[in-house]
Amino acid sequence: MSTGLTDLYQEVILDHSRHPRNFGPGGEADRQARGNNPLCGDRVTVYLAVEGDRIADARFEARGCAISIASASMMTEMIKGKTVDEAKSLFQRFRALVTGDGADGGDGELNELESLSGVRAFPTRIKCATLAWHAMTAALDGADTEVKTE
Repeated sequence: MSTGLTDLYQEVILDHSRHPRNFGPGGEADRQARGNNPLCGDRVTVYLAVEGDRIADARFEARGCAISIASASMMTEMIKGKTVDEAKSLFQRFRALVTGDGADGGDGELNELESLSGVRAFPTRIKCATLAWHAMTAALDGADTEVKTE
């Protein structure tokens, strides 16, 4: 395996992929959205329980590559307890990290999400990493629709 791929699949990514957090049906969710990445075959459904302007719970179901599952797992952990605006802002910062647009994300504030910064070197994998986030945003906006990465 090349050094680039070794860096990409860091231990934290493998752990979240093999043992995803918050994986399973939505339970008390009052918002949901589906995501589809036709290029890679990733599919995700994000379930959110929003109380007032705060995300009380976040869960997901997915079938896809290690990057998409790990990203969804990390996302659900990070957005719980955040306001809707904070979650959307977190997505903007994460997207800037993985695309290389703006901040480099090396400040540590994105915690485990920074392990996904390696996808920047593999442009097709950026869609894998951001799929659940696009679905989360659609769910927060009340759009019970399927978002696509194309």
